[in-house]
Amino acid sequence: MTADAAAQPLVPRKRPAQERSRRKFEDILTAAREVLIADGFDSLTCEQIAARADVPIGTLYQYFANKYVIVCELDRVDTASVRDELNAFAGEIPSLEWPVLLEKFLDHLAALWRTDPSRRAVWLAVQSTPATRLTASLNEQILAEQVARILAPLTPSQRERREMMAQVLVHTAYSLLSFSVQDGHDHDLTVQELKRMLAGYLLLEETAGR
Repeated sequence: MTADAAAQPLVPRKRPAQERSRRKFEDILTAAREVLIADGFDSLTCEQIAARADVPIGTLYQYFANKYVIVCELDRVDTASVRDELNAFAGEIPSLEWPVLLEKFLDHLAALWRTDPSRRAVWLAVQSTPATRLTASLNEQILAEQVARILAPLTPSQRERREMMAQVLVHTAYSLLSFSVQDGHDHDLTVQELKRMLAGYLLLEETAGR
């Protein structure tokens, strides 16, 4: 991967417009998740993915230049699902106090990571190169922007720092959730510590604002 390529986010060559093509596109992504879980990112190949998806390798390459673009698209899909959930939780403000909202949302994220092993597999895969990390960071930024909007009424005196606060919250949550599902780690205890960490961080800001 060249330096110029590494400076650009990785996206599909094109997105399907017709229903039949969309099904093939989704089949490729589903197959990629399955291979990623079974064999890991280092062993992942486009040939394996195409075979499992039962599509010609040429069809895969119509949409994806390589496996790095595929895992970035999987990360985008995962981010979109979390974005939708954030929108739903944000709709409960101000009916819920923020500690309750934070706990509910972290419980939801933790359940996703515990029940879907591809979450961690995708997250680790996009840490593999500068270009995939850049793309993943742009996906994280989408969530951070939502979190910043949610934080606005909770941190009225921190307008200048709010964007950085949101980035720290999102990246910390993702990093510790990945840690929580590794072999030998207690998922539930790690999630409890994550809740304490983030709640303490926000409580400190709320106290300072007063």
